[in-house]
Amino acid sequence: MEDKRILYVSSEVVPYLAENEVSLMSYDVPKMINDQGGQIRIFMPRYGNINERRHQLHEVIRLSGMNLVVNDLDMPLIIKVASIPKERIQVYFIDNDEYFKRKATFTDEDGVLYPDNDERAIFFAKGVVETVKKLNWVPDIIHVHGWMASLLPVYMKHFYKNEALFSETKIITSVYSQSFDGNLDLEMINKVKFDGVPHEAIQELETPNYENLIKSAVNHSDGVIIASSTISASLTKFIESSQKPFLPFTTKENFASAYTEFYKKLL
Repeated sequence: MEDKRILYVSSEVVPYLAENEVSLMSYDVPKMINDQGGQIRIFMPRYGNINERRHQLHEVIRLSGMNLVVNDLDMPLIIKVASIPKERIQVYFIDNDEYFKRKATFTDEDGVLYPDNDERAIFFAKGVVETVKKLNWVPDIIHVHGWMASLLPVYMKHFYKNEALFSETKIITSVYSQSFDGNLDLEMINKVKFDGVPHEAIQELETPNYENLIKSAVNHSDGVIIASSTISASLTKFIESSQKPFLPFTTKENFASAYTEFYKKLL
């Protein structure tokens, strides 16, 4: 993977958030490619429970200052950056006071999903792409982890389909076991359609639950990795019938060679 450019877009990454399947793999996979001489960038949201002082986040003024439109509202984009200690890996944080100031990730203190999680996901997807465009950094592969990042494949294949910068870029989605119950805002599909995405491309989002968000991401990806040992039977069947190249679950001890081979197959 020497000199290949891989963009990792994740809901959660250690050491900035607590350890779980998504946050650990979103660190381990980039580190593995970095160790192989690949060029990597990691993007994640800048949630309010990330300690900026401890992790030495700082705003990148030359990248900040854009406004992104979400459901016909202008929302300012703030970009922050930090380096994972000892690894020389740069992590970019997508920030906005309205969406990411609160001191938690996806739910309030009672465990209730934030009502604007759908808009946060739209903002995150657009913010990543707009920042990469400003960096003029062309990824060979974009590897998506976690449901907050699941709209990125949709936006890449529709809203940004004419961007010459990404004409050769392949998108991989890692699928994890279910991480929230219930639905996001039922208006989500209309907010995505506002950006010119056709209804038939995202009809799963009529019921915006976890599984349907992932199905929509799979539909718009070039390859799929099953990243949890247990995912629902319906999601497994959907992936197998999608005709997309997919990598079955591999243990942490064996993932390095399996992921590398899968990347190479798609390039």
